[in-house]
Amino acid sequence: MKEAHTTTGRFDIEAIAAALPETASTLLVDTYITDTETASTRVFRVYRGTPTHYHVGCDEFLYVLSGRGTFWMNDESTKAEFGHGQLLFFERGTVHALPDILAEPLVFLSIDTPRRDPTDIVFIDSRKGTPATFMARNA
Repeated sequence: MKEAHTTTGRFDIEAIAAALPETASTLLVDTYITDTETASTRVFRVYRGTPTHYHVGCDEFLYVLSGRGTFWMNDESTKAEFGHGQLLFFERGTVHALPDILAEPLVFLSIDTPRRDPTDIVFIDSRKGTPATFMARNA
């Protein structure tokens, strides 16, 4: 994977999404499009339901490129279905989960402010995952 340190550019999001693998050993695989101190932009595919977790260092905007699933923020009572064309937003420290994938491929465009370090994930139940089992970068 070439490093994404661009401050300007044009990106074919559909082509980037299509290049994500069909299967993965991690919960998701992502491709960083931009990666600067102030923000990072990624395209990622989710392969399995994601356990309850939060991020310490960034706010996250998730635009649904394809697929459907369920998502909740702050507590499980907010669980709702989402799909193509919707935007999910949560601030750093917000506990959230994606328990169900209802239609695949489930692919997001993510904008993280400031940038999201790939290891920035804290699982509520540490037995359910680590940064290494959560995400792999696409080559």
